[in-house]
Parts: sequence; C-alpha cells; structure tokens
Amino acid sequence: MNMLKIVAVPMHREGRKFVAIFAAISVVLALIWGPLFWIGCGLTVWCYYFFRDPVRVIPQQEGLVISPADGVVSLIEDVVPPQELGLGDQPLQRVSVFMNVFNCHVNRAPIAGTVTDIAYHHGKFLNASLDKASEHNERNGLAIETEDGVRIGVVQIAGLVARRIVCFVKPGDSIGVGHRFGLIRFGSRLDIYLPKGVASLVAVGQTAVAGETILADLKTPQPNQSGLPV
Repeated sequence: MNMLKIVAVPMHREGRKFVAIFAAISVVLALIWGPLFWIGCGLTVWCYYFFRDPVRVIPQQEGLVISPADGVVSLIEDVVPPQELGLGDQPLQRVSVFMNVFNCHVNRAPIAGTVTDIAYHHGKFLNASLDKASEHNERNGLAIETEDGVRIGVVQIAGLVARRIVCFVKPGDSIGVGHRFGLIRFGSRLDIYLPKGVASLVAVGQTAVAGETILADLKTPQPNQSGLPV
C-alpha cells in the first residue's frame, strides 16, 4: 500500500483559499513570536484535512441508498419532510448524520437520479446534533428522483460553527450515486428522507462513511429488526 496516498489525502478545491489563509497567518505568527508558528502550522494541517476529499468505493447494487456524509447517525425518526422538497405531507423516515469538525465534509448523492428540486432556507445556527436543527437552522434541501420515479430528500444543515453551505448541482442535473453534490464548512449535519415504507438499515450511534455506508435498500423495504450495522 502506498503510504503517500494515506498521508497526502486529496483536498477539495473549496479548501484551497482557507489553507492559504491559515498558512499566511502562520507566517505572521512566526514573525511575532517563533513558537506561535507551530500553533498556526497545526491549524493549517487541520484545515487541510477538514477539506480532504478521499476516494470512496461506491456500492453498485441497484436500489441502495448510500450515506451522503461522514459522521455519526444521530437520529432516526418518522417526521414530515420540509415542505419545500415537495415530498408530501405524510411522515417519512428521516436518518440524520452529524458531522463534527474532524469529519470529511464533502457530501455525496445517496442515490442516482435527477435533481428535481433545490430549496435554500435561511435560519439559525443551532447545534446541528439537536432535533430542532432540522426545522430552525439554515439549510439547503435537494429532492432526487430515480428512473423508477422514487424520490428521496437530502438536506444540508448548517451547524453551530458552520456558516456556509455549498451546493454544486442545480435542478435538472443528473447525478450518479456517490457523486459529490456539495460541501458544508466547519461542522454540520445531513438529513436523508427515505420513501414511504422504506426503513433504514443503520442504528443510532453508528459511524457512517459518505459514499460507502448503506442506509437503506429500496428493493427490500422491510425494517432491520436487529438494529445491527450492515
């Protein structure tokens, strides 16, 4: 295994200017007092890894719903989806993945399909791990429809530290499962709204990996009674 590929993880282009800023601050700190350089250097390395964009191995089985984010599954519950997504007014199972400041923040499409709706909602910056963050925080929602007409909602939610939601796609775009569609800066959360009758295959507290962890299977919508990771 090439150790260089492990250490030198690719960085997303969105992070370049931030790493440059942190590096410049490090130089200034060094001029003020030498030891401060190492603090700035450590923050620069952290910023680089925050914006890392590692290669992921995407499951190819048809009908799988893949995690759009790295992090921990913080909530699984049935709720009415945001009105702006056009997913109806009936409760759907929502899986929330909370990202801390050490997780990779590049977001990936949970399914392949067409982006039918994108809706940005101004709001607060509460702790993204709280249940009410889905309703009150600043967010950007996408509805993705498969070739079979199945629709899934995925919502980027800003957190206590996050102040910028970035989305790379627009309505009408076709997107492949696991393809990058956005990024949130500095701590946040993603909500995934599954279709009616489809239950998650993950458990609260489980670690999810964007583009790799299977959240649900549209072809076998029975709930996972064991609650064990899959």
